Amino acid sequence: MKVSQVRKYYSDKISELKKHNQLYFEKSSPEISDSKYDKIKKEVTELEKKYSFLKNLSSPTMSVGYSPSKNFTKFTHRVKMLSLSNAFDLNDLENFEKKIFNYLNNKVDIEYSVEPKIDGISASLTYKNGLLVMGTSRGDGSTGEVITENLKTINDIPHKIANKDFPKDIDIRGEVFIEKDDFNKLKNNFANPRNAASGSLRQKNPLETKKIPLNFIAYTYGYFKSDKIKKQSDFLSSLKKWGFKTNDHNKVLKTIKDLENFHKKFENDRYDLKYDVDGLVYKINSLDLQNRLGFTANSPRWAIAHKFSADSAFSTIKDINIQVGRTGALTPVARIKPVNIGGVVVSNATLHNEDEIFRKDIRIGDTVKIERAGDVIPHVILVDLKKRNKNSQKYIFPNTCPSCGSETIKEFNKTTKKYDAVRRCINEGFECEKIAIEKIKHFISKDAMNIDGLGKKVIENFWNLGFIRFPQDIYNLDYKKISDLEGWGNLSVSNLKYSIDQSKKVSLDKFLYAIGIRHIGIENAKLLAEYVKSIKTFISFVNKKKLNEFLNIDGIGDTQINSLKKFFTNKSNYNVITELSSILNISDLKLNKDGKLLNNTFMITGKLSNMSRAEAKSLIEENSGSVVSSVNKKLKYLIIGEKPTNRKVQQAKELGIKILSQKEWLNLLN
Repeated sequence: MKVSQVRKYYSDKISELKKHNQLYFEKSSPEISDSKYDKIKKEVTELEKKYSFLKNLSSPTMSVGYSPSKNFTKFTHRVKMLSLSNAFDLNDLENFEKKIFNYLNNKVDIEYSVEPKIDGISASLTYKNGLLVMGTSRGDGSTGEVITENLKTINDIPHKIANKDFPKDIDIRGEVFIEKDDFNKLKNNFANPRNAASGSLRQKNPLETKKIPLNFIAYTYGYFKSDKIKKQSDFLSSLKKWGFKTNDHNKVLKTIKDLENFHKKFENDRYDLKYDVDGLVYKINSLDLQNRLGFTANSPRWAIAHKFSADSAFSTIKDINIQVGRTGALTPVARIKPVNIGGVVVSNATLHNEDEIFRKDIRIGDTVKIERAGDVIPHVILVDLKKRNKNSQKYIFPNTCPSCGSETIKEFNKTTKKYDAVRRCINEGFECEKIAIEKIKHFISKDAMNIDGLGKKVIENFWNLGFIRFPQDIYNLDYKKISDLEGWGNLSVSNLKYSIDQSKKVSLDKFLYAIGIRHIGIENAKLLAEYVKSIKTFISFVNKKKLNEFLNIDGIGDTQINSLKKFFTNKSNYNVITELSSILNISDLKLNKDGKLLNNTFMITGKLSNMSRAEAKSLIEENSGSVVSSVNKKLKYLIIGEKPTNRKVQQAKELGIKILSQKEWLNLLN
């Protein structure tokens, strides 16, 4: 598959996820089942693993949930309510454990707390001095909705806890759900049990919520400080002692093989449960190890959700369309005869890339097996060759962009010494219509400029009407013309204008992500923002052709530098960023200024003891320090482990840079 096709397919999947997130989290009216949703998520994450250039802040690897509704008061969680990464097979579980050992730089003895993953709605309960003072939804993971009175209608949730051991200040987290028998009495009003739970919790009148038989099972905490509880399993026992319901199927297991065996048994037994479950959650049982492992951008390193089996069905490919993504990737999509897979009617399936079509010899007219594993995007597993028409012909992948007619190429990867599987349109800027539209969609997405009211369809409509050609056009829209369009009333136009005006104030890292530079995801955008401090300095680096200086940033390499250079050789890209910089109020990235390592730069050479470089870097950044990738005058401390690079040590000595052992560095952190 060409690069542009991959990007297009990926972009479509992200848009699909955003649509269903909004339907589920904001409107409480989901259109697909949980398993279907999980399959879409899985396909997105698999695409990102397969194609490193794919990044989107609305991806499940970068975001959680959906923006809180305007109908409820917003509340910023003291500790984020992040989603879990997913595992679908033994290989995923082994990789999960391997990453843990790599991060800790040590193969420690671990055990897992195993808990059923109930298919419901996450909620957080704040107790102070034994009283329930606030209840919130998960929202987007950072900010939720205050739904205290609705949650108080659930009998499983204690309003007051008198136990002497109960913490004075704690956030108890758990799942709100409806049992199957209760749902059967309500099924004419809701699509599925989770919809019923979600819709009930988001009623403006708590008396309406009280009519629904909601349940609550507690499983973890958010904000909580204690030296007494050392294990997740102990915390679950404490929850029960404090008066909360916990799951009867919780257990502690030791090995990956134990997890796999229990998963197989539980998957067969799950249909006998009173409630819906869509997998099992495995957590490192030691809370000390959980604290060490910490979090990625959107999920804990110490936990994973092991989903249940995929659904599949056979259908016929009616046509193959090529979609062009934001970075020019050409993604082939099979238009299939509609087929029901796991309760969802599927009419499209991704073919991933040109190489995938060639490897599986997929042709128009073929009967193929479509799988929706873990609710990710449906994809073609295999071709039923026995049913192939004798006159069928091999599919010839286009060598030109179906949008602009430009040449398409496969880039050579210097690391793998192979050509990429993805074919791309050579256009970098806004000259290719499909690329331009996808760039604008990315610009307004939740994790970028986050402009409510400018969804995928609206952008396409505004493009067709000639309202938008570049991102900056969003800030010069003619609202009078929009109000004259069908479906646009005074209120919706007013809300759109408000969202656009609100987006004018944006942090530097979000802006750098929003302009859509290939290989510059949210994390790399943060690294660049921390380094340049301001948009003025960033543009100066571009103008003075000093982009190679970014190689000094730990985490930024040749791939990112080459992508930046290529991006800014296109005049339209340069004009977009300069014009937007004059329209928007782009603020510096807010950094932690209370850490013990503030204003200090570090570099690590050699192998650290019982700690990976990733964990060391995380510790430095958590304490307001920064990590650089080369020895220069800006470096303050060189941390040396076992077998350090002699050249780096010598350079540090020559420049008068202080050299620290691992122990001396840790002493700086007490």
